[in-house]
Amino acid sequence: MPFLTSRLPGFDAARSFFPGFAVSFLVAVTAQFLSEHYGAPAMLLALLLGLALNFLAEEGTRTAPGIAFTSRSVLRIGVALLGARISVDMLAGLGAAAIALVVAGVILTIAFALLIARCVGRGWRFALLTGGSVAICGASAAMAIAAVLPRHEKSERDLVFTVLSVTVLSTIAMVVYPMLAQLFHFDARDSGVFLGGTIHDVAQVVGAGFSIGPETGETATLVKLIRVSMLAPVVLCFSLAIRQMGLADVSDGERPPLLPGFVVGFLLLATLNSLGVIPQILSDLSGALSRWALLVAIAAVGIKTSLARMVEVGFGAIALIVAETVFLSLFVVVGLHILK
Repeated sequence: MPFLTSRLPGFDAARSFFPGFAVSFLVAVTAQFLSEHYGAPAMLLALLLGLALNFLAEEGTRTAPGIAFTSRSVLRIGVALLGARISVDMLAGLGAAAIALVVAGVILTIAFALLIARCVGRGWRFALLTGGSVAICGASAAMAIAAVLPRHEKSERDLVFTVLSVTVLSTIAMVVYPMLAQLFHFDARDSGVFLGGTIHDVAQVVGAGFSIGPETGETATLVKLIRVSMLAPVVLCFSLAIRQMGLADVSDGERPPLLPGFVVGFLLLATLNSLGVIPQILSDLSGALSRWALLVAIAAVGIKTSLARMVEVGFGAIALIVAETVFLSLFVVVGLHILK
């Protein structure tokens, strides 16, 4: 039997990937355990724990191939599975005005990031990465966008910085934004639109929304999922622009596909869910699997990244992502007052 399994296609590759995947999975499980018992975001904990284990990703270690595989392939599976939570009925339920506000917030935040990036000494890649993650869905968007941006020597560092920053900012917003909603005298529905339209990560949106009440929590979650649904068109637009500029990554000798496979999977699952093909129980299961896949992937990304290199990111990068967050919040607040 060992002789037969060793001849199976892909068996050697799977065996080489397993140690690194197992380490990433254990980090994710640990992060989830700590999150449930101490209240800190699981994504943030997985990233920090991963950074402490950077030595496991050094070239020549048994875990390095699996960590690289997990940070890339498991991430894409997680993003694709998010599509099963999106449907046309969900989008229609909020109303045209609110949808227009959310979509405009996504587009203008990315444009704002590109506009001010040069002022703080950052390039367009970093602007798209941070602007997209702030505008759409935090860590998930950052990892999806990073997969289509042309790679350079600081790609991993920029991704980890972005994930770390949006997670910390989301946690702060989860506490502060419900108080701001009361200060602005928003009703339950407007509070939900404000929270869902501005907080970066889904978990923090849910926490902030339901801390006010059930109606606010449900509206906030719905608005947040509308922002998540923008992930595929935004990634497509980025991919088209990168190709048009002749900057597509051709390091393997071939041009990458116009739309990455994981985004196609996202769109396919969203279409099937809109047609009612996916039962609710499978949609919920897909959401849970997506969350775990992204948690394992971000643990692997953390392991791959040197903490010493993270320090090199500079104050300008911090100022940029904070400015993007403030811009999106102000835009939604002003938009809600105009729509009243």
